[in-house]
Amino acid sequence: MKKAILIILKFIWAIIAIVAVYLLCGLLIPYIGVPAKKVSEPKTVGVYILTNGVHTDIVVPIKSKQFDWSKVVSSEDTKSKRSDFKYLSIGWGDKGFYLDTPEWKDLKVSTAFYAAFWLGESAMHCTFYDQMTEGKDCKKIMLTEKQYEDLIQFVNDKFDHDEAGKVIKINTDAVYSENDAFYEAKGSYSFLYTCNTWTNNALKAAGQKAALWTPTDFGIFQHYK
Repeated sequence: MKKAILIILKFIWAIIAIVAVYLLCGLLIPYIGVPAKKVSEPKTVGVYILTNGVHTDIVVPIKSKQFDWSKVVSSEDTKSKRSDFKYLSIGWGDKGFYLDTPEWKDLKVSTAFYAAFWLGESAMHCTFYDQMTEGKDCKKIMLTEKQYEDLIQFVNDKFDHDEAGKVIKINTDAVYSENDAFYEAKGSYSFLYTCNTWTNNALKAAGQKAALWTPTDFGIFQHYK
């Protein structure tokens, strides 16, 4: 009996140690920055990084010289069905969190467990905006045409596609506003690869400042003060 109790206690302490190490790494590693790549070309494309305090998105102009996002993600998929938006916010994350947890009070242990350990599916969350305003939760970044093309490829590669090459809309009423929609995505969310890790990697792909690794929005935004 004592042996069984000791095994249980050791297991509990091991879990506590793992959580402590994760929290410490999540706090310290983001301070290690990846510098922006030096370029000689003019930076003519403005994009944004946006956070709601927990989750970060990449915001792109819907139409530009390089790409027309309306041909990938249609505003017809939203409740408003408007066609005059100027910006598209794109985020990647755990499908269960997105669809089953509209507020933190709705979070289930099973949802958190599946998300943390690569067991759930992922989704892309796309929101249409009329305008973007810089502030503590929204930072503008200027890219060269080549950098923006690299960002387009990175983001596009995370969408799942059907046999015709079209993105796959998730038919759900669990949207956050009149102007957003969800789509199937590739990959699995985990405590090592979060929605913010994905955004951070998107910045790296575009040659921008980023954290070496981060699970949080703070890890990104501290490099854009």
